[in-house]
Amino acid sequence: MNSFKFIDLFCGIGGFHQAMTSLGGKCVFASDIDEDCRKTYEANYGIAPAGDITKIDAADIPAHDVLCAGFPCQAFSKAGKRLGFEDETKGTLFFDVCRIMAYHRPKYALLENVRNLASHDHGNTWRVIHNKLDELGYNLLPEPVIFSPHYVGIPQHRERVYIMCVRQDVGSVKPFVFDKKKLPQCSIEDVLLDDKDIPNIKEYCISSEMENLIDLWNEFIKKIKVKRLPGFPVWSDRLCDLDPNENLVQYPAWKQNFILKNNELYVNNREFIDEWLKRARQNPLFFGAKAKLEWQAGQTKHPDIWKQIFQLRPSGIRVKVNTYFPALVAIVQTSIIGSKKRFLTPRECARLQSFPEDFQPDIKQQQAYKQFGNAVNVECVKIFAKHLFNSNNYGSI
Repeated sequence: MNSFKFIDLFCGIGGFHQAMTSLGGKCVFASDIDEDCRKTYEANYGIAPAGDITKIDAADIPAHDVLCAGFPCQAFSKAGKRLGFEDETKGTLFFDVCRIMAYHRPKYALLENVRNLASHDHGNTWRVIHNKLDELGYNLLPEPVIFSPHYVGIPQHRERVYIMCVRQDVGSVKPFVFDKKKLPQCSIEDVLLDDKDIPNIKEYCISSEMENLIDLWNEFIKKIKVKRLPGFPVWSDRLCDLDPNENLVQYPAWKQNFILKNNELYVNNREFIDEWLKRARQNPLFFGAKAKLEWQAGQTKHPDIWKQIFQLRPSGIRVKVNTYFPALVAIVQTSIIGSKKRFLTPRECARLQSFPEDFQPDIKQQQAYKQFGNAVNVECVKIFAKHLFNSNNYGSI
């Protein structure tokens, strides 16, 4: 690649920046409304991002070849086409992407968003985005590409939408083809630090109360007598006989189904569950979501939570098979590595998002987790940038 200039909108901590600079790009402008993200960005790249993009005149943004943006997903107006792209997009952050593209006419644009964008608002969101980019004079694929780091062996399931745009006088975008049936194997070991290399490791370890709680649930999943491990959420408060005075019809069908399945599990394991519940309720953490279990680690003769990955979710303790991590989210509580009985560290989160080892996270740990949870995966951006730039064998920008 020859050198090229790019801008980094909604830049966060620079996932796009990492990818584009590795391909020969030079960042000439960045913007993010989050002050902590701006500090992390400047500390790593020596560029102070601007603030709220809605308050920045397009004329004040330097000329560039590539526009990068991981813009938030927002609903659009359905009022009809009256004022061009301003009509339906005004008031959304996608409008700001459009007005900058309209002013600067970059050769390329690479946009990233949550997977839900593909079906958001019954397809209206994608329809508006596609039509507006086409109206602005850009070629793009008829459907957004949905892609995840685990498709290329990075152990994180994080499906995101990628939108590749080429200015119509420059070329087109070739279809992006990959076979989801032939994905490489993932291993969480690829990102995990050795415990001895983690300073203050105790702050990442789960508490003794949490360890005892997981031991309780582990005993439960091992000792219940079932033909198949529960594919439904186990709700401890529903492990009991049905109340004849409770009208289950008042609940939606899915909840009725779960209540009946929990009741059946209880009836078939009454003696064990009664004794188990008595002990479980003595644990100070056995309440709310932690008194629920979602076994999503498949069918096995020898289930063991400590050999898997699990998360503390609002819906319960969710156990996943230990091949790859669920998507990082913008909260401090990451997945728990069962074999190590600890949470992911910020450095491991950086690796899951393909940031280099010399990247310096925010010194405030809570912010570091949030920023990695919101970041775009660097390796995925590289894949789509290369495909975008080489769609017509240009080889350079």
